[in-house]
Amino acid sequence: MTKPKLLIVMALAALPPPGTVPHAVAQTSPVAQAATPNPPTRYVPRRIEIHPRPLLYRRCTDWYELQNRPSGTVLYPQMRCWWVRG
Repeated sequence: MTKPKLLIVMALAALPPPGTVPHAVAQTSPVAQAATPNPPTRYVPRRIEIHPRPLLYRRCTDWYELQNRPSGTVLYPQMRCWWVRG
């Protein structure tokens, strides 16, 4: 073999096999080992679908009514409301 090829072969032989981690990188501090290995799963809320109905509004009518009280006759307001489709 020629000298450049021999150097390349020797350099490749000195490398660790693929998929292995050097010893210095594989060690972790005790603080890192105490932490949870997986972060907590994140809750994703479900989608809320709203199907609007026809719009409704309140229709009201009001009037004054005479009411007899022990102190005398009183003019008293009255009101009646109901829902109407708009």
